[in-house]
Amino acid sequence: MGASSTKSRDPEIENFVQETIEKNRVVIFSKTFCPYCTMAKNQFEMLNAEYKAIEIENRQDCDQIQDVLGDMTGARSVPRVFVNGNFIGGGTDVKKLYQSGQLAKMLNQS
Repeated sequence: MGASSTKSRDPEIENFVQETIEKNRVVIFSKTFCPYCTMAKNQFEMLNAEYKAIEIENRQDCDQIQDVLGDMTGARSVPRVFVNGNFIGGGTDVKKLYQSGQLAKMLNQS
């Protein structure tokens, strides 16, 4: 028998993820060594937009954070990028949004 597929979520981890997204205009759940994470951050830097990067690889709750993000967004991979509380994708998605001008429009809303 393998491990149970039922995952118990730590409410503190879920709250941390939710509160971080709610309290920051732009949040990037990231790993410092990830080239796609760097790609995502670069798009915001080119727009001179502030963002909150949560570098998860050295956190004890890294796997749990990725589990919560997986439930929220459909994937555990990083980066997981949120603007104005909405998930907008990963590194390639953010780059495409930047290139099309949509990222700047998102940042100018609200």
